[in-house]
Amino acid sequence: MSDQIQLSLQQVRELSEGILLYNGFSLDHAQSITDTIYACQQDDCQSHGLYRLLMCIESIRSGRVDGSAEPSVTDAGPSVVKANANQGISLLALRAGMPLLIEKAKKNGIAAMAINNCFHFSALWPEVEVLSSAGLAGLAMVPSHAWVAPAGGTRGTLGTNPLAFSWPRIGKHPFTFDFATSQFARGEIELYRRAGKPLPEGVAIDKQGNPTTDAEAAMQGAMLTFGGYKGSALSIMIELLAGPLIDDLTSKESMEFAQGKPEAPYHGEIIIAFDPHMFSAGQVGKNNERAERMFADIIEQGARLPSQRRYQARERNKASGYVSMPKNLYEDLLALKK
Repeated sequence: MSDQIQLSLQQVRELSEGILLYNGFSLDHAQSITDTIYACQQDDCQSHGLYRLLMCIESIRSGRVDGSAEPSVTDAGPSVVKANANQGISLLALRAGMPLLIEKAKKNGIAAMAINNCFHFSALWPEVEVLSSAGLAGLAMVPSHAWVAPAGGTRGTLGTNPLAFSWPRIGKHPFTFDFATSQFARGEIELYRRAGKPLPEGVAIDKQGNPTTDAEAAMQGAMLTFGGYKGSALSIMIELLAGPLIDDLTSKESMEFAQGKPEAPYHGEIIIAFDPHMFSAGQVGKNNERAERMFADIIEQGARLPSQRRYQARERNKASGYVSMPKNLYEDLLALKK
């Protein structure tokens, strides 16, 4: 008997929106959250697809996420946008502030948006791909909860602290990457725990600071950054740029705010947009060709570009109209409507 179940893409959207609406999210929030969940599930990003509904519902049931919060957007300077989520999930504030961010970037060459007072659970690549679809290069960063030990440390101080970047390509999918500065994303470890599978070596330590491949012990201990001190330094940079720089919380402060409740991290996000037309003095076509030569050289060596497999999954799933997910997860999601 298969441990997987197939859903149509339409069922994915209906399941997500239905669960969110049933649990108290407004229609605007349900749709903005579902847009990201749908995109991730369509691209076979299981750790950030329908699985993330569990965290969304835990967060609103905790009583702290405002499922009807209306975001407010402020024009904070020639190249700065401030979007206040007002204790809602980040994605509606992102949607509200994105048009002004794009406008400012195209006017000034570069612009940044700070999203404050938000609960965040989502992948970042759908956010930066909004920018690349508008012809801009985009960079996004967030802290999370203090689940990650710094290099040489023994306890969580840093977040998983993802970094995402998207570069527009003429007539092709953008060059996009989105990765946690921890060895694994927190959601991946949770999926290993649910499946009863051992983690790879070097991913986590237990609460005594000893290396572990046990996902449950890792959840009680701390995760590790990639690349040792280099990943640790990059993670600290993200804490600063997406925390104190924009007047919001660090990962440790976010965890303290949660008071042990199983809710989405509460903090801020920074998104930076770059206009290739402005920076290249209108020479986008010529410089696109130079970028494409570099991409071609990478692929001809037998290497792959980040997101290649994700784009392949997208095309495959769009063609079939169906995606797969673990049957036990589907059952857990159905229980959220009871």
